[in-house]
Amino acid sequence: MEHLSINDQPPPPPFPQGPGQPGPGMPAPGLLGGGRPPQPQQLPAQMFTTAAQLLDLTDKKLMVALRDGRKLTGILRSWDQFANLVLQQTKERIFVPPGTQSPAQTRGLYADVDRGLFVVRGENVLLMGEIDLDRDDDPPPGYDLADLELVQTLAKQKKAEEKAKEKRKVKKLSTIGFEGENVGEALL
Repeated sequence: MEHLSINDQPPPPPFPQGPGQPGPGMPAPGLLGGGRPPQPQQLPAQMFTTAAQLLDLTDKKLMVALRDGRKLTGILRSWDQFANLVLQQTKERIFVPPGTQSPAQTRGLYADVDRGLFVVRGENVLLMGEIDLDRDDDPPPGYDLADLELVQTLAKQKKAEEKAKEKRKVKKLSTIGFEGENVGEALL
């Protein structure tokens, strides 16, 4: 399999043109109808913007950020035309930003949760990229590894605080005439 990038030159034409041969758009002598039919232009393989680009990432370790905020790392084993992914040896990494535990806390905390084989629906993928295996074991800059239960507790607290803050914001905006995302929708 060729490894091409978007900066690579396109492949040469299939039939080289020599000094006595007709060029593109010129009819070949002696052929009825002006020569061979024009070749359809083909896009280079690196120009695909569909799930076919995942072919180069198969069997490589990836980081996948989901729409709900979760970050997964795992080995991409399979995918389909909808970009649904099958990740093996998946770990979910939970982050707690600095200052969550105490205002004097200067470094964040993180922990990994083993998830095993993980299927991700393609529409939930926000971002994904290949992991540099040379730096895979290094902790994220500005974060320290911590106990899973502590990190999960702090992350839940942070999420509850953000939800309460958002609720107060929506309530305050509604007093001056703005509607929240789901306000005014009829529930059947």
